[in-house]
Amino acid sequence: MSNETIGWTVEMLEWAPWLETIHEAGHTRDEVAAIEEAVPVVKGSRYFATLAHDLPALRERTALFSNAMRSAGGASNAERELAAVVTSRINGCVYCASVHARAYNVYARKPAVIEEIYAEGVDTPIAAADVREQVIINFSAKLTRDHSAMTAADLAPLRAAGLTDLEILDVTQAAAMFAWANRLMLTLGEPERIEP
Repeated sequence: MSNETIGWTVEMLEWAPWLETIHEAGHTRDEVAAIEEAVPVVKGSRYFATLAHDLPALRERTALFSNAMRSAGGASNAERELAAVVTSRINGCVYCASVHARAYNVYARKPAVIEEIYAEGVDTPIAAADVREQVIINFSAKLTRDHSAMTAADLAPLRAAGLTDLEILDVTQAAAMFAWANRLMLTLGEPERIEP
């Protein structure tokens, strides 16, 4: 367990679990190999190797993530990543924010948006964001902070910025997915810097 506080970053981080991973929990090599074959992401990630204690739930989580973040049509990958970053920033999940900020930067090629979100938060207009990105930021922030107050009127700015219903659904799923994923990750471990 690290005592270092890691601030908002786009650097690659590791995640340190507070529970044993399946690799540490006394499973046989054959059992671990079967789990890694069933859900390949377990092999390279301590996070997934921790979640693999409940293999059916991990399979569902992996499918949900893939469909929410990478399904065909609808919102762009950059827009989905932006929703994930906003949600992670509000929830305080430095690890998730770093992963999805890097992905946003790859897809959107607008690092100034992430820099502003990290420096200023999401409550002031992001100068580097275009109108479409700003409404996604605002919508994701409200969904994360006060989902029970959402109404049909909250969709109007998204529609005015040109988002289709499918794009709105994709952004909503990305933000909602990370509202859950952040809490899971924050409850089971902490980010740590990768040792050189």
